[in-house]
Amino acid sequence: MTSAAFTNEQVTDKQMPDIHDIDMLLLDEKYPKTNRIILSIATLASALIFLAIHLQTFIELPTGFALIVPIAGGIITTILLFLTIYHWFADPIKSYALREHDLSYFSGLIFKNMVTQPITRIQHIELKRGPIERRIGLATLQVFSAGGAMHTFEIPGLALTTAQHIRQYILQHKDSVQHG
Repeated sequence: MTSAAFTNEQVTDKQMPDIHDIDMLLLDEKYPKTNRIILSIATLASALIFLAIHLQTFIELPTGFALIVPIAGGIITTILLFLTIYHWFADPIKSYALREHDLSYFSGLIFKNMVTQPITRIQHIELKRGPIERRIGLATLQVFSAGGAMHTFEIPGLALTTAQHIRQYILQHKDSVQHG
């Protein structure tokens, strides 16, 4: 009985594939618009609630609380405003790629993040849809790898049919690779 000789050759810089050669696909165009609307409403609501509490004359607020309300309101509203501005620029560049043997997801504006998961290492894949996602026809694909209780990564803002097709492809491809 002969066995193939084991090799473990060095891979040089020139032989390594370039991560930029992956043709990434942008998320559904409804995703960034919806996030902007939700974050803008949250920012405006925060500012109005804290302003209403600060300016209301119906209940006399304790002195310490009356001093904290405008400061806390300003901080929370400013954070929400920065999140809105960040997502305004970050959401349109989020992208994904499904290739024959792996699934990749790119996100980040300041801190860029590229996650690639081999399909054979995907233990479980779920479609997640909240009420807003259901209303506008989007879904989030959660990818779980072997050995982890939490999802490895998720791809938000996919059209429902796209997410279903990706999930089905991965499940079928995983079975064909594992069971010959």
